[in-house]
Amino acid sequence: MQDFFIRYPRVWRAFDILLPFLATLAALGVGAVLLMVFDANPIVAYGALLDGAFGSTNAVADTLVKATPLLLVALGICIAFRGGVINIGGEGQLVLGAVTATLVGLALPDMSGYLLIPIALIVGFLAGGFWGAIPGLLKAYFNVNEILSTIMMNAIAVQGMNYLLRGPMIDPVQLDAASRIPQTARLSAAFDLPRLVPTRLHLGTALAVIAAFLVFIFLWRTVVGYRIRAVGLNASASRYAGINVPRNIVLAIALSGAFCGLAGAIQVYGLHHRMFTDGSATGFTGSAGFNGIVVALFGQLHPLGAIPASFLFGALIVGANKLQRVMQVPSSFIIALNGLVVVFVVSADYWRRRIARRREAEVVSEEIATSEAEVPT
Repeated sequence: MQDFFIRYPRVWRAFDILLPFLATLAALGVGAVLLMVFDANPIVAYGALLDGAFGSTNAVADTLVKATPLLLVALGICIAFRGGVINIGGEGQLVLGAVTATLVGLALPDMSGYLLIPIALIVGFLAGGFWGAIPGLLKAYFNVNEILSTIMMNAIAVQGMNYLLRGPMIDPVQLDAASRIPQTARLSAAFDLPRLVPTRLHLGTALAVIAAFLVFIFLWRTVVGYRIRAVGLNASASRYAGINVPRNIVLAIALSGAFCGLAGAIQVYGLHHRMFTDGSATGFTGSAGFNGIVVALFGQLHPLGAIPASFLFGALIVGANKLQRVMQVPSSFIIALNGLVVVFVVSADYWRRRIARRREAEVVSEEIATSEAEVPT
C-alpha cells in the first residue's frame, strides 16, 4: 500500500486530505458494532447523532459553541507542534485564563462592557501564555520534558482553581448556603459576549475563526513564525543559521498556552458567565484542553485545517448526547466512541507521516541517481 502511494503522488495527496475523515468513518464503523452489542440499531443511532448536531438552528449553534474552545486550543497546539514541542497543558492553561478573566470581571463590576470584555480576554490570553511559558523555560534551558511539566502544571492550576472557588472567589450567596457550591458570582450581564438570540451562539466563535487566520499568517507569513517552524523542523540547523533556539521554544509553548487561556476567557464571557468547579478541570473545560490536541492532529497541525476539524468534533460531542438519550445506551459508550475517534485519527496521522517520510526518501534517492547518471565518465 505504501509503495502504491509513493508511485502515484497525486493519489497520495487526495488520500492525505481525506485520511482524517476516513479514520473517523472507521471509528464510527467500530462504534456501530458496539451499538449492535447493546441491541441498538446503528442507523437509527447515527441518525440521532446527526439530528442532535445539525437537526435545528439551536443544534447547529450548540455545535459551533462546542467547537469554539476546541478550535482555540487546537490553534495553540498547532503553534507548539510547529515549534517542536508538545503541549499537554491545555486544561490548566484554559483554567488559568478563565480564572484570571473572571477576576477582572468581579473586580470591575461597574466598568463598561465595551471596555472590560477586551481587557478580560487579553488578560486571559496573557495568563495562559504565562502558564505555558513556565514549562517552556524548563524545556529550553534545563531540558525538562515538556510533556511531564505541562501535565504537572495542569494539576497545579486545577487545585488553585478549587481553592479560589471554595474560598476567596466563592459566590457570597453560597457562603451561608448548606451546599456551598464552589462557584463565583454571576458576572454582570453587561459583560456577556453578544450572541445570536435565541441560540447560545456567541461572538467568541467568530473570534476563534479570525484567530485561526491570524495564526496562519503568523506562522507562514512572518519572520517570527518562520523561525518557530525552522526550530521545530531542525533545531541544530536553526542554531547553526543563527536562530535563538531556546527563545523560540519558549515563545512557541507560551503562545500555545495563550490561545488556551483565551479559550477559557471566552468560555466565561460567552457561555457560562461565571467560574465553577466539580473538583476537576473537566467540569468546566469539558476536556477541551485534551480534545483540542486531537482536533489539531485531525487538521494536520494547520490552523485553517483546525476550523473544519473543530466543527466535526463539536458535532460529535453535541450529537452524541442525543444519541445517548434516544438509544438509551450507557454513557460509557459515548466515552468509548470519542476514544475510538481519537485512536483512529492519531493512528492515521502516524501512518500518514510514515508514508510521507518514505516518499521523501524515495525522491532523494531518485535525485541522487539522476545526478550520478548525468556526471560524465
